[in-house]
Amino acid sequence: MTGPVVVGVDGSPGSVTAAWWAAEEATRRQLPLVLLHSWTTQPLDVPIPQEARSKQRYGRELLQRTEAELLHRYGDLALTTELVSDTAAHALLDHGKGASLLVLGSRGFGSAASFLLGSISLHVLGLAQCPTVTVRAGDPAVEAGWGHPAAADHDEVVVGLSEAGPAGDPLLQFAFATAQSYGIGVRVVRALPHHAPHLTSLERAHDRHESEERGRLTSTVAEWRKTFPDVPVVEEVVTGSAAHTLLSASARGRLTVVGRRRHPSHLMWKLGPVAHAVLHHAPSPVAVVPHG
Repeated sequence: MTGPVVVGVDGSPGSVTAAWWAAEEATRRQLPLVLLHSWTTQPLDVPIPQEARSKQRYGRELLQRTEAELLHRYGDLALTTELVSDTAAHALLDHGKGASLLVLGSRGFGSAASFLLGSISLHVLGLAQCPTVTVRAGDPAVEAGWGHPAAADHDEVVVGLSEAGPAGDPLLQFAFATAQSYGIGVRVVRALPHHAPHLTSLERAHDRHESEERGRLTSTVAEWRKTFPDVPVVEEVVTGSAAHTLLSASARGRLTVVGRRRHPSHLMWKLGPVAHAVLHHAPSPVAVVPHG
């Protein structure tokens, strides 16, 4: 990845935390950082008169203030700011065509609303051409920095695979590369549906299926073990709800990675129920990686 890390900022608590996370990530990956603000799309909780000149002035001041704060902490960071008149979603998606990573802020637990409004965030997550990360407002590990004791328990990149095989490669590549940059391990999670109770033949068939899926997962992960030999790996195949399984695993995750299938039309997008659940409830930042 050589494109910049792009973060949307609007002055809300979520975007402030997202900007800190994005700066840390850009520094770690040795990539430039772009701070993006759409002056035509203001957050509802910022009391700004409706005149365009006032909105533009607010945007410039916000970008200048955020830039100064980040450069104070990351003096070597290559940082640029952009004040745009396009809508937030369109601006982010346009930047996502050449970005390594898009970063959005989230309001906090129980809400997938992020950069400005939930609909904007979900629109970007569903259509972005590059991995997109949401970061919760006030995440203590993010704001303290990953070298702080508050982050000590976040020692894995957790990635959920809906199926073993080539479809999972973009997620695994992103997860392994991120874990290597952090100096931590990867936990690959694959959840299988429950089988009917008290039916011995079905139980035996389920056991065979689970064994086969473990083999497929091991085969899928093997390539990435070779590519990233220094990254510890845990493979986890369990029976149960994919959302619950992934959320349980994410409790120790520094980052949780889920997938989203690309759609042939740029006008249509869809995030699956597992991605929705993780975006709503995972305690760590969440990366949505397009594939297929």
